[in-house]
Order: sequence, then C-alpha cells, then structure tokens
Amino acid sequence: MRTICCALALIAAALLAGGTVSAENKYVGVKKCAMCHKSAATGAVYAVWEKSAHAKAFETLKGKAADDIAKKKGLTTAAAESPECLKCHVTGGGAAPGVDKSEGVTCEACHGAASAFLMLHNKKDDASKAKAKEAGLILPDNSGKACETCHNKQSPTFKGFNIKEMWAKIEHKLPKK
Repeated sequence: MRTICCALALIAAALLAGGTVSAENKYVGVKKCAMCHKSAATGAVYAVWEKSAHAKAFETLKGKAADDIAKKKGLTTAAAESPECLKCHVTGGGAAPGVDKSEGVTCEACHGAASAFLMLHNKKDDASKAKAKEAGLILPDNSGKACETCHNKQSPTFKGFNIKEMWAKIEHKLPKK
C-alpha cells in the first residue's frame, strides 16, 4: 500500500511539474512544414528552401573537398560524420531526434523546433500567433545575428557575411492577407 501511495505521489508531482515546465520542442522535419508551405497561398516558401544552398548543406559534406577541409582542421572523421561540420550543415547538429540529415538546414534551423507551435503559427488570430511565439516560433529580425551562428569566421570557408545579400538568396515572404 505504501508503495502505491508513493507511486501516486510521484505521478502527481510529475503532472504538476509538467504544467509549469514545458517539454522541450522536438524537430518535426521539413516535410511537415512543406504540407502547408508549398502553395502559392503561403508564399511557396518550401520551393525557395528546396532550391537553396541550405537544402543541400549536408550534401556538401559528402565530397572530397569537404573531407580535405576536415582533415586540415584536424578532424579524424569524414566531414559528413563530424559534429564540428554537422552543427552548421544539418538542423539540430545532426544528432537531434526527428531530423533527417539529408534535408540539410531546414526551416526549423531558423524558426525553431516546431512540435509545439506547428498547429498554432498558421492561425489568423493574434492570440494563436502569440501562443506560437511563446511555444518557440522564432521570427526573423533582419539583423543576421541568428545566421551568424554558422556564417562566421569559425567556418573554414567563410568569406564574409552580408545579411542583405544573403537574405536575397533565401527570402521567403508570406503573402499579405
């Protein structure tokens, strides 16, 4: 009986804590984003991503040139397997559950892991939009600071970063309603 009471107390404590501490958002993958963001009505942002270097970021790690760069950096594993390379070439660093490495740098690399805001962010009412942001949706701020976590001098192929020039390559605006 005492064991049952202790177990129930632990369960109750976990449920109460769960109400005050949100679970960590999980990555859902680019296919979930594409379900809504393929159409012209949503700006065809998936098509923009699909044609971008971000979509091919993991593929660039599979070639000889990438392996040569990894060796020069002192890495002992192939570029496509090195955490030092994967941290910028794959959403979630290549180790996060729910991430398909072959997708490269996806929507969630910039907008946050989407499990908690996926069903909120596309609603038209302001309350849902606010809840999506509270749930982890990251909106662009045009400063380029988020981009510079990967596009910086620590990258062995860095040649400078101009947010206006780079944004023009991946700009994806939602249509005005």
